[in-house]
Amino acid sequence: MTVADDRARAYLGRRVLVAGTGIAGTASAEVLLGLGARVTVLDRTETEAFVRLREAGADAVLGDEPEPALLAEIDDVIVSPGFAPHTPVARAALAAGKPVYSEPELAWRLRGPEAAGWLAVTGTNGKTTTTTMLAAMLRAAGYRTGALGNIGEPLVHAVLRDDYEVLAVELSSFQLYWSVTLAPQGGALLNLADDHLEWHGDFEAYAAAKTAIWRAAVTGSGVAVGNLDDPLVAARLHARPYAHDSAAGEPSARVGGGRTVGVTLGVPKPGELGVMDGALVDRAFGPADGVELASVSEIRPTGAHNVSNALHAAALARSWGVPESAVRSALAGYEPQPHRNALVATVGGVSYVDDSKATNPHAALASLTAYPRVVWIAGGQLKGVDVNDLVATVADRLVGAVLLGVDRGQVAEALRRHAPTVPVVEVGRTDDEAMTEVVRAAAGLARPGDTVLLAPAAASKDMFTGYDQRGERFAAAVSALAG
Repeated sequence: MTVADDRARAYLGRRVLVAGTGIAGTASAEVLLGLGARVTVLDRTETEAFVRLREAGADAVLGDEPEPALLAEIDDVIVSPGFAPHTPVARAALAAGKPVYSEPELAWRLRGPEAAGWLAVTGTNGKTTTTTMLAAMLRAAGYRTGALGNIGEPLVHAVLRDDYEVLAVELSSFQLYWSVTLAPQGGALLNLADDHLEWHGDFEAYAAAKTAIWRAAVTGSGVAVGNLDDPLVAARLHARPYAHDSAAGEPSARVGGGRTVGVTLGVPKPGELGVMDGALVDRAFGPADGVELASVSEIRPTGAHNVSNALHAAALARSWGVPESAVRSALAGYEPQPHRNALVATVGGVSYVDDSKATNPHAALASLTAYPRVVWIAGGQLKGVDVNDLVATVADRLVGAVLLGVDRGQVAEALRRHAPTVPVVEVGRTDDEAMTEVVRAAAGLARPGDTVLLAPAAASKDMFTGYDQRGERFAAAVSALAG
């Protein structure tokens, strides 16, 4: 019997409360029922999944938190990503001394690294692009892999099969916050900026959750990859007990050595990946003078931030032994994910670009600085984040702004303060035709050569099912304009 089998058997008869019946909660409950655990699911509403799990043998409780008598009988509490530390069920479980953790942590406890290797990515922005780039590199090297975690198939399903040799895992701050033993052999932190402050409470708590991606490197058995161009990431990378001075010339990246690897858009020092003469170069895993991985001009989506994403993916892939030829071919054939700086159409000499995935100011900044003259479509749920710095930074390239969503007034105020001459249109409607009105207003502000850019700097669920529907509505409105 393997260690992984022993881990799974440990849940036989164990009493587990699963809070939330979304994708992560449902997958966790299904797997635990299959392992013989005594499962109770908790949700505010009687969703289809709630009913299905009850029919499958789980006890089902409607409400915000379990009764104290029920909680006293529980061994573990698994929370879905939406459950912040201050939610009633989390507070009650922690007060009762119960272990509280996430679906990725459950997957790690079930199989850990024995079933497959874990290479993980986190950051405020760029996670999905980097993770899917990483999966493409692993696949090009012949590994059985998949892009999982916060995207794709739930990890608890993936680890119980033998389909994968190594996993490319996207992890959110929510998932990392609710992890305790999860320690991917390689972890990359792309960037840090204000986001999800209403969930974490403050920036330091948010950043601390993100740095849990480096847990294996702390123990001396993994690789920590970090963005040296982001001062907040660089400071935390070099503050860790396993960090060292890469400028001393020691190759800093090696699986099993508790190493750090820096990533930069500048010329890399020994132990780093960076850019030289228009090419992505690895000076951490190859020859001391570096090995060329790909041309900057080949990276899609375009933009300096996506070059950085490709370098982070390459660092993780190279830490796993992926040859430079596989990295090169993967990046050459990489197909960008939807709603990420994607040109929808050019109408009347005006480019219409969908970056609906820019759900916070840090992501919007990367898009806005890629174009010289922008009619900016912004607004939605700001999640407690201030947009004043963003507006002040990009004011000189804005030729107009069209605002929508619940927090559009905050964006409008920032524009009045930092870009008072920029014409602003606010769209108050929230029905299915709202985006049509938004695009028409943007078209009225744009001139040939301008870019109408949907980079909302805010989440979308005040008006849409998600950023993807917001982007689809934008594309449909542009199509109607063209027609």
